[in-house]
Amino acid sequence: MPAASSLRVLAIANQKGGVGKTTTAINLGTALAAVGEKVLILDLDPQGNASTGVGIAEDARPVTSFDVLTGKTSIARASMKTLVPNLSIVPANADLVGLESEMMAEANRPFRLRDQVAALIAEQRARPAEIPYGYLLIDCPPSLNLLTLNAMTAAHAVLVPVQCEFFALEGISQLKETIDQIRGTLNPALEIQGVVLTMHDARTSLSKEVEQEVRSFFGAKVYATVIRRNVKVAEAPSHGKPILIYDYDCNGSQDYIKLATEVIQRERQLRAA
Repeated sequence: MPAASSLRVLAIANQKGGVGKTTTAINLGTALAAVGEKVLILDLDPQGNASTGVGIAEDARPVTSFDVLTGKTSIARASMKTLVPNLSIVPANADLVGLESEMMAEANRPFRLRDQVAALIAEQRARPAEIPYGYLLIDCPPSLNLLTLNAMTAAHAVLVPVQCEFFALEGISQLKETIDQIRGTLNPALEIQGVVLTMHDARTSLSKEVEQEVRSFFGAKVYATVIRRNVKVAEAPSHGKPILIYDYDCNGSQDYIKLATEVIQRERQLRAA
């Protein structure tokens, strides 16, 4: 676990695909940056969609999260500025697919990212004149593999996006079990920062039922903010822009600003406790 620091490390995880992990990483990161936080997204998905979504083309990623995890470079050196002030990213590409086989024989493989985060914290402390990152958001792949394991071992907390659809709770109990196992073995301090309901449509009874079930299962861990279904949110990544840059006035932008405010409030409560 990283040493106590102002840097908060949140893994955005759910082994189910299509629930809005990458969308949440990009747009929560942008919203946090918009309210004055310095944010770094770490793309740990071999598809590299978070990198594309903040305008980093595939041929413009000379150094990636694969290089960080294999010890070829540091998080600080691999980070790239995005078009959003105060938002940087460590991009990803398909090289991550081969990571598991490359690290098969290494005993410390679940701790690779944790060690790199500790090094980032040390670097930030060594440069007090520079504004440090306040948040590191890790965009996890849609599976509980070595990449997700590294993310949860390095993180202070997990943020879980849940899509408002019929199979929403399928696998959620498995994810919670995984978090409990990691807390019991690799990262005793790991917590669920919160659960965010995505693609919510208040006009449908299904969205209401799913929301009720998720709130019943996770209780106060579920954010009051829900991310409404919004076509602009789906369009924005194809333009290489976060939704707040693509269309600031749409529902999706306003929802992510509210979510960022709620995340910051929870973090303040944790620090005050």
